Amino acid sequence: MKTFFDLDEQSLGFIFDLNFIGTFIPSQVFAQDMIDKEGPVMINISSLNAFSPLTKIPAYSGAKTAVSNFTQWLSVYFSQTNISVNAIAPGFLLTDQNKSLHLNKDGTYTERSQKILNATPMKRFGQPDELIGALLFLISKPASSFVNGVVLPVDGEFNAYSGV
Repeated sequence: MKTFFDLDEQSLGFIFDLNFIGTFIPSQVFAQDMIDKEGPVMINISSLNAFSPLTKIPAYSGAKTAVSNFTQWLSVYFSQTNISVNAIAPGFLLTDQNKSLHLNKDGTYTERSQKILNATPMKRFGQPDELIGALLFLISKPASSFVNGVVLPVDGEFNAYSGV
């Protein structure tokens, strides 16, 4: 595992560009077509890392914080248009991409997973389809017409729990 001292500029740049610039540029491109439409919605993908940085991934945490800040800034920038801009901030979801980090070969949780679950009041990982409700709420103009510039955590109360 790389440490802080092993993180080089190229790795940092790649991670930051992928997560922040990968949000910024599509926003510029798609917003041009959205401006004259009726009720367009832009949803960015942030992370619970934007609220509280996690260990071992400073570049990712910084990039997702930038996405959250940009979401708020962009919502104000487009406040006099029909475009609403929000973000969802997924917490720890169990996916094919990260199963090897969270599960041992025998299917039990890794030590890191136990730490995560101990800090998650719901005591479980989320499933990717649990993001759908947040997304549907934010794209529904009748339901979220006065919601703009929000970064909505979907994290099993991980962000809300102080551990005490």
